[in-house]
Amino acid sequence: MNDTDKRITHWFGGAAWTGTAARAGDVFDPATGAVSGHVDLADAATVDAAVTAARTAFTTWRRTSLARRVAVLFEFRRLLAERAGELAAAITAEHGKVLDDAAGEVQRGLEVVEFACGIPHLLKGGHTMGAATRVDVHSLRQPVGVTAIVSPFNFPAMVPLWFAPVSIACGNTVVLKPSEKVPSAAILLAELWREAGLPDGVFNVVHGDREAVDALLTHADVAAVSFVGSTPVARYVYERATAHGKRVQALGGAKNHMVVLPDADLDLAADAAVNAGFGSAGERCMAISALVAVEPVADELIARITERIAGLKVGDGRRGCDMGPLVTAAHRDRVAGYVEAGLDAGAELVVDGRERPVDGDAAGFWLGPTLFDRVTPEMSVYTDEIFGPVLSVLRVGSYDAALDLVNSSPYGNGTALFTNDGGAARRFEEEVEVGMVGINVPIPVPVSYYSFGGWKASLFGDAHAYGPDGVHFFTRTKTVTSRWPDPHSRGIDLGFPRNH
Repeated sequence: MNDTDKRITHWFGGAAWTGTAARAGDVFDPATGAVSGHVDLADAATVDAAVTAARTAFTTWRRTSLARRVAVLFEFRRLLAERAGELAAAITAEHGKVLDDAAGEVQRGLEVVEFACGIPHLLKGGHTMGAATRVDVHSLRQPVGVTAIVSPFNFPAMVPLWFAPVSIACGNTVVLKPSEKVPSAAILLAELWREAGLPDGVFNVVHGDREAVDALLTHADVAAVSFVGSTPVARYVYERATAHGKRVQALGGAKNHMVVLPDADLDLAADAAVNAGFGSAGERCMAISALVAVEPVADELIARITERIAGLKVGDGRRGCDMGPLVTAAHRDRVAGYVEAGLDAGAELVVDGRERPVDGDAAGFWLGPTLFDRVTPEMSVYTDEIFGPVLSVLRVGSYDAALDLVNSSPYGNGTALFTNDGGAARRFEEEVEVGMVGINVPIPVPVSYYSFGGWKASLFGDAHAYGPDGVHFFTRTKTVTSRWPDPHSRGIDLGFPRNH
């Protein structure tokens, strides 16, 4: 079978779907520009079949003992670690990120699986004996039901692993709708869950576009929706799903600032700006896209960044390169359009990624690292989430001006401060209006036992991803007040119950 004949289809009820899809989409290898396969696109009826499988499985999975659930999670963790290389290769083949970056994505997802392995402790309720005379009160956490995950193209494994292990550990069932641009990783995860002993129907995959998403958002049997994507779509998902009575955690877009104070280690800051600005071709919601240089450091910092960009190797992620292609030709063209827009607005183009030589097929979706200087807040290269390898430098005169710039952004996902001043760092932690903060750390993605999520237009809903917030999102609290009568507690009393 030729690569172009490869068919990627849905998975529910513990097996690949055997039906015939009315629609299918092309899947590309971004490093060559060639079609590598076709993915079936679900209609509402197919989504309903997947949700039905999940609803049926929920009736027994929710009653499965914690010991049994944890045994499955531990085995899934072992299999995921064992086959991490295979999963990373599938990510690189469809997304384009370099293999080392793909392996790092799998590792960060694995950390959430490890967190979920501790679910017996995390699901413990509380108990109060004698809250009133011979009255006891206790609480318990119970699963919510069928949970839907709508994940983006940039992290085909990590984002599903942010949500699915926690949901499953809590006793729920899952329907995952991955990006149709990168569908294969989801099927590999489904196969690993089955091999780990997860009962049929607990983890399901439907591929598709907006039709499939809307079917999940409005389905009567879906209790909760987890989403990661751009802010306009996150807002739509939140509003549509909540209008249909679902709990929602919708993580939106970002415009992440990295503030560099005059006392910072400029070599450390330059390394961080390049790593965080151009890793995964800038296709990260935690990428640094706005570097705020507090004068007089801008000239020296830009010189050091430029030197580092010159040493980057751009090309096929399977060839040991530093940065791969963008995910699609359309997205590459969109990002290149912002380079033109920046020039037209008067920004200084220090490094033009459109002219970058690459180690890869000429038909690949290439755009090299791009660096702008003297960007101002009204320019589109600053205001818009470009989601590509474009780093903009804004020059300010003081810490206060830098803080105002960060806090005036409609986004509040991630930010970083580079300094050797502990007082400035402490002040920044307290005053910055952003959900995830790094001090001399450019991509402050929290470890698995904290929670991931931003503020303002970067998050819709109250719950962040994984960690304690994840457990709360995928469970409902029930509080039980009980009295077991004894001969001394009987009798008629029409008064209002009182605690005494």
